[in-house]
Amino acid sequence: MPTERRSAMPYSPKKPCRYPGCPRLTHNTYCDIHARQVSSYYNQYQRPKRIRPRYHRGWSKIRQQYLLRHPFCEMCLSQGRYTQATEVHHVLPLEHGGTNDFKNLMALCKPCHSRITAQMDDRWHQKPRQYNY
Repeated sequence: MPTERRSAMPYSPKKPCRYPGCPRLTHNTYCDIHARQVSSYYNQYQRPKRIRPRYHRGWSKIRQQYLLRHPFCEMCLSQGRYTQATEVHHVLPLEHGGTNDFKNLMALCKPCHSRITAQMDDRWHQKPRQYNY
């Protein structure tokens, strides 16, 4: 019996961490150390105050659980493509009464998430809209 070989998908090469002066290589934008620092800075100084309580510590756990259950981008899957999901999108934004319930979430790749955000045409969700996917 011939042995069956599994071919793994190749990884993209590592890139330098984008944090100024950091020499580490990573597959993400920032290395693990600086990713936490940048996230903390964003949450403290750049995220609007009225939104901060909605993205509490529990959100990261919910997001991680959702990505474990839905590892592929849901929009790409509907088109027959298998792309790893890296973003979790709220179908109905939290500001318009949406929740962190799994029925209100979508696993998306970065390009699909960016496209949906651009199509919403309201970056900070200031006016109520009807979303069609």
